[in-house]
Amino acid sequence: MNLPNYYENPEITSIGTMPDRAYYIPVPEGTADAGGRLADSGCVTPLDGTWLFRLFPNVLEVPECFPQPSYDESDMEPITVPSVWQCGGYDAHQYTNTRYPIPYDPPYVPFQNPCGAYATWFDYADQRDGSHMFLNFEGIDSCAYVYINGQFAGFHKISHAHVEYDITRFLREGRNKLAVLVLKWCDGTYLEDQDKLRMSGIFRSVYLLRRAQNHLRDFTVSQQFSEDLKTAWLHVSARFLEGIGSIAYRFWDGNTLLAQGESADGIFSLQVDAPKLWNAEQPYLYNLELSSCGETIREPVGLRKIEMRKGVALLNGKSFKIKGVNRHDSDPVTGYTQSAEQLLRDLTLMKNHNINAVRTSHYPPCPELLYLCDRLGFYVIDEADIEAHGGIDLYGADEREIGRLAADSRFANAILRRVQHLVARDKNRPSVIMWSLGNESGYGDNFVKAAEWVHAADASRPVHYESSVHPYPGTNTDLSVLDVYSRMYASTQFVDTYFSQPQQKPFIQCEFCHAMGNGPGDLEDYFKQIYRYDGFWGGCVWEWCDHAVYAGETPDGKPRYLYGGDFGDFPNDGNFCVDGLVFPDRTPSTGLLEYKNVLRPVRAEAADTRQGIFILKNCQDFSDTGNTVDIVYELTRNGKTVQSGSLPTLSIAPHTAETVSIPYVLPEDGRCFLRLRYLKKGGADCVPTGTELGFDQFELPVSGGFQLPELVVTAPVSFEEGERYISIFGRDFRYGFDRYEGTFTSLTSKGKELLTGPMSLNIWRAPTDNDRNIKHEWYAAGYDRALPKVYETDVKRDRDCVVLHCRSSLAPLFIQPVLHIDAAYRVHASGRVDVSFEVRKNPVMPVLPRFGVRLFLDRAFSHVRYFAYGPIESYADKHQASYRGLFESTVEEQHVPYIRPQENGSHFGSEYLELAGGGTALAFTSNRPFSFQASPYTQEELTQKEHEFELEPAGGTILCVDYKQNGIGSNSCGPELLPDYRFDENAFTFAFSFLPYALD
Repeated sequence: MNLPNYYENPEITSIGTMPDRAYYIPVPEGTADAGGRLADSGCVTPLDGTWLFRLFPNVLEVPECFPQPSYDESDMEPITVPSVWQCGGYDAHQYTNTRYPIPYDPPYVPFQNPCGAYATWFDYADQRDGSHMFLNFEGIDSCAYVYINGQFAGFHKISHAHVEYDITRFLREGRNKLAVLVLKWCDGTYLEDQDKLRMSGIFRSVYLLRRAQNHLRDFTVSQQFSEDLKTAWLHVSARFLEGIGSIAYRFWDGNTLLAQGESADGIFSLQVDAPKLWNAEQPYLYNLELSSCGETIREPVGLRKIEMRKGVALLNGKSFKIKGVNRHDSDPVTGYTQSAEQLLRDLTLMKNHNINAVRTSHYPPCPELLYLCDRLGFYVIDEADIEAHGGIDLYGADEREIGRLAADSRFANAILRRVQHLVARDKNRPSVIMWSLGNESGYGDNFVKAAEWVHAADASRPVHYESSVHPYPGTNTDLSVLDVYSRMYASTQFVDTYFSQPQQKPFIQCEFCHAMGNGPGDLEDYFKQIYRYDGFWGGCVWEWCDHAVYAGETPDGKPRYLYGGDFGDFPNDGNFCVDGLVFPDRTPSTGLLEYKNVLRPVRAEAADTRQGIFILKNCQDFSDTGNTVDIVYELTRNGKTVQSGSLPTLSIAPHTAETVSIPYVLPEDGRCFLRLRYLKKGGADCVPTGTELGFDQFELPVSGGFQLPELVVTAPVSFEEGERYISIFGRDFRYGFDRYEGTFTSLTSKGKELLTGPMSLNIWRAPTDNDRNIKHEWYAAGYDRALPKVYETDVKRDRDCVVLHCRSSLAPLFIQPVLHIDAAYRVHASGRVDVSFEVRKNPVMPVLPRFGVRLFLDRAFSHVRYFAYGPIESYADKHQASYRGLFESTVEEQHVPYIRPQENGSHFGSEYLELAGGGTALAFTSNRPFSFQASPYTQEELTQKEHEFELEPAGGTILCVDYKQNGIGSNSCGPELLPDYRFDENAFTFAFSFLPYALD
């Protein structure tokens, strides 16, 4: 097909489209309920549904007659619109982060540029009233040529823009053909290098709007407030298709009509006394109705004032915090296509996990999302459809190359138009509190001009652009047009330094706490700073969901999720897109649970735990705790609740604290803890009353601890010594010890062998996604292949015990020893073994993944009982969602099914552990808290396999008892692990005891 080459001309973003306007869906005047956003009505004709489709390898392969009504469509196949064609089985998915999927030669794209030919038919009846028919597309990737009855109606690019064509002149009475040719790549691809799975097609809704001849075309709702915010003025300015038109308006507060009237020119103002101000905690909406030319537009209105004052962000005159996430339109089955139900599911999950903000990374979202954010209460950082970071991957490029297009005059209009589309579409949404110019595209004159345009068009909201920290040499890099100082993954050390002196702009981390795989592990550290510094506005975790493609189930019922490299795609960035707080099916990860409790609405501090005195701080920005939170308490002794109750209603104003007394009586002994639970009060549909919003836990000053069972001993312990093996035995047990390996090879209790393989010293863990940098040092240091060398083993009797002493090292092939270890094993007549390791690490070696012992146990040991941080996995820097208690589960339930296998399921702060099965238990205690992991999989299996669905169980229970593990952090993209969580001790002692015994 001989196409005009608009797709390689960045000066052209559209041909034949209508001017930008605010997003709305009109309904016929007098309609009580349209029956849905795109319900078929006198105004709207939905075109979503089954279309015909054919994919061609390039534009020249498309028949010239394809748009014509006479074209033989028998070679086309049905496809659902909206959808992406890759999810329909056409072409192939590709995941790449920064690298472009095409050669870098802007504005050109490859000749072999797949293009999808779409066709559908619709009926049209000419009303003979001068009305117009408009064709609307809410999203097409990457550009589209549009034809009506074979005639060229227009062209547009900007994938996530809402565009509209006046197709009236192309229509004929009766059946009409709509044909759309969608190209996979265009010059816009250079500005749409977002870190996501790359998909193509008509992925958002398509519909027709019938409008009167001089209909209300666009309108802007602006607000003004008295200084004390007790009076608000609503200003409405409308634009008509042809000249001036009149409007009848009504303004509602619920069912109460506050104002009504008519405006002959579409411009009017309303005064609202004692306004109910909108915020994310109390998302109060008024309703404005605009009627003109036989149709009505119903517009939710949230009254709120945003301002930056002395380096602090204020909403309605009060400081507030962004507790957000970055969110893509992503689904493992439907890809970019998002239904209202899918959007509501995401936002409901967020609301139930205390999240109050969404950054629309890195493009305008499905329009319905913003209406839901208005209603449910979310702050939205609304972002233009721009990301051009592929410049950093050019041969010989350095970090500055990210800004090539920011300074390229050929792309000045393209960048500006993308920002204009964003602002025009979403300008009336109260949830939008800030405009973002895009992401990771460097800084230069093109973005300065875009920011200047935004300020002129909308002075009511601040402008954000993090990539201003990457100025391109030789171009305008004026920072005064930006209202916040934004960074990604700045370390906590950086934050402290930044706030060591006064700042004029609020600071925000538009991306931080990388939630990839097992993580993030630094949430609490950042939020302590967010609450500490008034100017630290908050941040958005990267990111909301794991991006993956669902490919059915395995024979045993595991979902098969695919990522970069699984589609034969090159380039690809593997599983770097699997980096969310929820799994692809929206199952919350432990990272989301961690985030939820970090964001709890109330935080408690202990003033006097002996007397039950605590300080409760309200971390909400606008809500009194008396209206939103019920607080209950439970006191546990050795994991069992012994006292509980509810606190009286506490009216704690936002950002203030109150001292409370909790009437508990301290037990005489035991491991005692108090947990305060914060429950939703006055719940809404998405967060029901009684939902737990978070908790705090405190250790109480009572002595006691967990001990191994005391067994009756009727026979002494003895040993037999051979050249290699030592046998230690008592009445009901026999243990085998390998003097040349330095470990137990057999643990037999009451004639039952517990081990399926020798116990071993263990320093390796299956690297987490957040270990993606440090793991290279671990591999280089040979931690994954360290072998024991025993220098000396001796055995002797010491009173009523047999004592084994073993001096050894761990060293990888062709590398010097990592550790030197002096180990002592004291075996008692009861069968109890006291283990002690004196460890010296070679100081030139990197931090350790872990240190401990690994036991290969019989599959019968399938039940776990433990006192530790639980019930979910926990680590030194990732245990805010866990609390100390006595928990029970199966070994299978301990496993966390990350899409790419990795270390998981450990429990930090363990004081007691018991594995049981088949009438036998194996229990562990220590004189200091330890960590443990019980898994059906070996760490080698977790290391080697690329997908969860490929894992093969070991056939038994793999138990790791650890002195310590390295922390989790978020160094897959974020800063290095904080020093407090690094396992970098060069000398340490680890002592624990274990005992096999028969269960009653």
